[in-house]
Amino acid sequence: MDNRTGEMQVFLRVVEAGSFSEAARLLRMTPSTISKLIARIETRLGVRLLERSTRRLSLTAEGQIYYERSQALLGELDEIERAVSQGATATGGIIRINSSVPFGMHGLEPLLPAFWQAYPNIAVDLSLSDEVVDLYLDRTDIAFRSGRLPSSGMMARRIGVPRRHIVASPAYLARHGIPKTANDLARHICLSFNFRRIAPVWPLRENGRAVERSVNSLLLANNGETVRQLALAGAGLARLAEYHIRDDLAAGQLVEVLGDAVENDEEEIHAVYLGGPHLPQRVRAFLDFMVPRLQQFLHPG
Repeated sequence: MDNRTGEMQVFLRVVEAGSFSEAARLLRMTPSTISKLIARIETRLGVRLLERSTRRLSLTAEGQIYYERSQALLGELDEIERAVSQGATATGGIIRINSSVPFGMHGLEPLLPAFWQAYPNIAVDLSLSDEVVDLYLDRTDIAFRSGRLPSSGMMARRIGVPRRHIVASPAYLARHGIPKTANDLARHICLSFNFRRIAPVWPLRENGRAVERSVNSLLLANNGETVRQLALAGAGLARLAEYHIRDDLAAGQLVEVLGDAVENDEEEIHAVYLGGPHLPQRVRAFLDFMVPRLQQFLHPG
């Protein structure tokens, strides 16, 4: 790839300096190098840009056009870089966020008013989906993801490791009884997810050993909030993250079952983003504001 903008900069300096030798001094190059570079431009364009004399250089008609257009183009490039640089350092603009439905509703959304008080010029484009999105294709700045992170070039900040609980409403348990062992799940209605990444099994402890108990579900939903709402309505047992049902448990609207039998049922949550060391300031501001507050949300006290 040729460096035409670099050649233009040299050409402008030659015209403004009035000689190859003065331009060479200002650019810390040799006069012969400057002369060869100008000759290369003229050869590529097939026209003469400069009239050379022993006293001073002068522009040809074609050279005047090339000078004026080069000046305008380089000025526009400077303006583009200045605008991008200011955008990267200013705490303003729009930030695109993706999150699971439960984490977005219960974790992110309550924090947004305080975020806008601190950063009133940052607009948030929030998409809630329990499906994993492609940050590149969806033009997403930050995604809050649950589960093990695959190896990638993306950056990540760890939010926490919430536990999951098996819960049901008091009305459901009054009708169907309280499950005492992993085997009891076979006679209960279970509410599960239809994600391809999630196997239809619940990790439990049975007779002193860990087992993955398959469940037969009457419902397969694509988000945790639907499962929670149906559990509250008495439709069946649900396996949900602690932060998602914390208030329901405190209010007695949901009751934990098989608490002693649940086996190490945890899943990490990370904020995943692109950018590395050149992270836009609006993205950095959002992460710095949200991450410590979301960590406190997942693990209060």
